[in-house]
Amino acid sequence: MRITAALLREMGATTPYAKSRPLVITELELDGPGRGEVLIRIRAAGLCHSDLSVINGNRPRPMPMAIGHEAAGEVVELGEGVDDLAVGDHVVLAFVPSCGHCLPCAEGRPALCEPGAAANGMGTLLSGGIRLHEEDHDHPIHHHLGCSAFADHAVVSRRSIVRIDKGLPFAHAALFGCAVLTGVGAVVNTAKVQAGQTTVVIGLGGVGLAALLGALSAGASQVVAVDLSDAKLAIARELGATATVNAADADAVDAVRRLTNGGADFAFEFAGSARALESAYAMTRRGGTTVTAGLPAPKAALPVNIVSLVAEERTLKGSYIGTCVPVRDIPRYIALHMSGRLPVDRLLSGTIGLTEINEGFDRLQRGDVIRLVVDL
Repeated sequence: MRITAALLREMGATTPYAKSRPLVITELELDGPGRGEVLIRIRAAGLCHSDLSVINGNRPRPMPMAIGHEAAGEVVELGEGVDDLAVGDHVVLAFVPSCGHCLPCAEGRPALCEPGAAANGMGTLLSGGIRLHEEDHDHPIHHHLGCSAFADHAVVSRRSIVRIDKGLPFAHAALFGCAVLTGVGAVVNTAKVQAGQTTVVIGLGGVGLAALLGALSAGASQVVAVDLSDAKLAIARELGATATVNAADADAVDAVRRLTNGGADFAFEFAGSARALESAYAMTRRGGTTVTAGLPAPKAALPVNIVSLVAEERTLKGSYIGTCVPVRDIPRYIALHMSGRLPVDRLLSGTIGLTEINEGFDRLQRGDVIRLVVDL
């Protein structure tokens, strides 16, 4: 079938993207779903820094590629062997498919699925197949993280989707596929924050503010928000942050340590910056844990005082997709949202059309928005 999609032919375009136009809105050929695959009518797809890192070349991927990975939609057609979904079901896409059989999957860590990671790196679906082509079918188009969601339709692995409640608007549902999974998951799965513990969140994009909401929902006694943007700090206060600190202040680290009586139990870094992670480590108390889910440039490195790891029994942890189990966590987080305890809808800055996507990524890069969603 013919679909309309946002196609990235080359990474590393110059900004502003409104002028260089790295994403071309074009028609592509989409094959029907193979065995274990599903055809989805994409209804909403969020603009995320993980997409931006492919556009700017920080996360190299095979080109050309139809990008987009944070999305929600409706089941249109089931491939052979898919018997636990029905046409018309609403779903959220999970951008690491889990095979269910490799060692990480067997250990209950599907976010680290080895075949899923390999497929994502090659730009294929979990099966190894490619379903996107240019008109002549001689030129395959790679899939972005098994989703390619900036399009009106997508074929994805059954293991890349989670069925959801039909009462949730698609624009809100899309955020659960990345921002909420990553941010809330870093708090409740990776760090396992308990009621009464203290936290600091650095980097207040969609993921960071989702983590802030997760920390509040977990009962953290203090949630200190840190960012370079006063506007985002104001949003954090509106969402319930107990204190805010501008990262540009010369005494930002000391300010957080004063607010948390010597450092936070848990410091979370979502800025994708080695400098921000260094600050997060300095804001963590003796015996505390620093968690990073940011994705900086591939060669970025962190200078760590090794003695402090030992003598202060520090923990430094990475968190990928919030150490999630999508089939467990997405419904749980949606239930919290529907009950009013996780107001994810407040992260939505607005919706745009697919033809406005280059301008949307300019706005994301400038930090003008929290989450923009393409209404498809």
